[in-house]
Amino acid sequence: MGKPLLAALLALAALAAQARPGATVSARCEVWQRELSFARTVERHDAAAFAEHVDADAVFDANTAHPLRGRAAILRRWAPIIAGKAVRLRWYPAWVVLAGDPATALSSGPALVEDLTPGARPRYLLLSFSTVWHRGADGAWRVMFDGGSDGHPASAQEVADFEAGRRADCAPELAALALRR
Repeated sequence: MGKPLLAALLALAALAAQARPGATVSARCEVWQRELSFARTVERHDAAAFAEHVDADAVFDANTAHPLRGRAAILRRWAPIIAGKAVRLRWYPAWVVLAGDPATALSSGPALVEDLTPGARPRYLLLSFSTVWHRGADGAWRVMFDGGSDGHPASAQEVADFEAGRRADCAPELAALALRR
């Protein structure tokens, strides 16, 4: 077998591996775990780890009239949120989908904002988020675009449902996907 033919077969095998459902499942789970890791950076008040999850050219508030552009601007705006002294923000993925480009994914799910001001009304806001992730040349998934809804005041039941909905892994999401196929 000549080198050009061998190279062509290896390239075809690599493309086939990307097309296999297992390859997609693996990437989906990577993004799921990366989204959870991103949320933990805020819960742990770790600005450096937060920054590692955000692409240098990221856009936050991407679904608004005034998007925030670039990691430095995002870090400045998010510093009080990450510090967690006035508000506490928590979120987790409910869904992860990959695009035709295996280096691009979308995660979405609920987020809960707690106003830590004594006697705050409303105490909790429930919203939804969507994050576009891109796998860099180094293999790490980073946020390219992030946006969310304005939210609404959350009832005690909605807060309980938020807490109950958190999953540590992507298995239930992937099982639901398999049922839809």
